[in-house]
Amino acid sequence: MGGFELKWFVRVAVVLMMVQKILGWGKEGHYVICKIAEEYLTEDALAAVKALLPDQAEGDLAAVCSWPDEVRRHYHYRWSSPLHYVDTPDFLCNYKYCRDCHDGHGLKDRCVTGAIYNYSMQLSQGYYDLNSEKYNLSEALMFLSHFVGDVHQPLHVGFTGDLGGNSIIVRWYRRKTNLHHVWDTMIIESALKTYYKSDIMLMTQALLKNITDEWSDDVPSWESCKEMVCPDPYASESISLACKFAYRNATPGSTLTDDYFLSRLPVVEKRLAQGGVRLAEVLNRIFTKKPSVAAQ
Repeated sequence: MGGFELKWFVRVAVVLMMVQKILGWGKEGHYVICKIAEEYLTEDALAAVKALLPDQAEGDLAAVCSWPDEVRRHYHYRWSSPLHYVDTPDFLCNYKYCRDCHDGHGLKDRCVTGAIYNYSMQLSQGYYDLNSEKYNLSEALMFLSHFVGDVHQPLHVGFTGDLGGNSIIVRWYRRKTNLHHVWDTMIIESALKTYYKSDIMLMTQALLKNITDEWSDDVPSWESCKEMVCPDPYASESISLACKFAYRNATPGSTLTDDYFLSRLPVVEKRLAQGGVRLAEVLNRIFTKKPSVAAQ
């Protein structure tokens, strides 16, 4: 291998390593979102979800909400990596489906919002067609539940140039990391240790209480969607929050401590709550019992 080819290979390998680290919320974030969603499912939707869940979930959607992150490195699922995020032009701070929803090769509809449209369609078409074996509905449910969570992580609609904050190296207190990982995992981990006795269910219960109390006036606007699913407004919210909160005061080499943590935690917690409420709404719309032709 010549010098040019070696440099090219190393550069590609580094980029691939970085891309592999672009996960959605960490396990804790996805768990919280799906736990919240379970609290708001209708009887029909809950029955449908339990019927579609794989055996290892033991009837708990939250138990498999991180499954798409776990399998994306496996050979058979590598195709799913671009579906966890959508990159937007640097510093524009806006999102447009037609412009932004494509993978690294320019293939259209291969991004997180495109995936949400796709898997909600698979579930709505496949669940009521008893003869349909066209779709793997268990996987469609797990992908949809995960991706609705992902689109609410502000840096999953971050800038193309820094891979959604993934190439912005910072310190979280004393730990060297990148900005994307701060928002995926570290803000939530710090909150769990500081406020919730490292108990994920305490955090979930606190957010459920906020949904019925502090945020109750906002919830109807979270649920506002005239289609089966509305990922585009969620993506627009995320890039706006990324510009206002995630990227601000987080330049390469900076150390993020209490000021950043305490001012960004409310944003993270509200996004987790919105993700949970909206996931429930999507599943409720998909799995509402449709009247039979005979009943009509």
